[in-house]
Amino acid sequence: QVQPVESGGGLVQPGGSLRLTCAASGSIFNLYAMAWYRQAPGAQRELVASITRTRTTSYATSVKGRFIISRDNAKNTVSLQMNSLEPEDTAVYYCNSNPSVAYWGQGTQVTVSS
Repeated sequence: QVQPVESGGGLVQPGGSLRLTCAASGSIFNLYAMAWYRQAPGAQRELVASITRTRTTSYATSVKGRFIISRDNAKNTVSLQMNSLEPEDTAVYYCNSNPSVAYWGQGTQVTVSS
């Protein structure tokens, strides 16, 4: 099974924006909703945003109105546009199906700091 590959993280100031992208295997992408998860130091991994194959979206309360998840079914990619970033958004971000059935990838680090 091929792990998802996440990219696009970095260091950004509070109030800034980042766009994360994930390439996933077709065998997972074509069968499941896809989601972004994050894990902050010392915390459990949490679901941030999810999108079905028909593009119905859902968000964690903490990111609603600031983050936008999207998917390209032809390219097997899922993206997360993150706006108005806050220090509390600092974490390693992962993508996986929802529910998570793929092996976890390396993730991409997002650090929000002045």
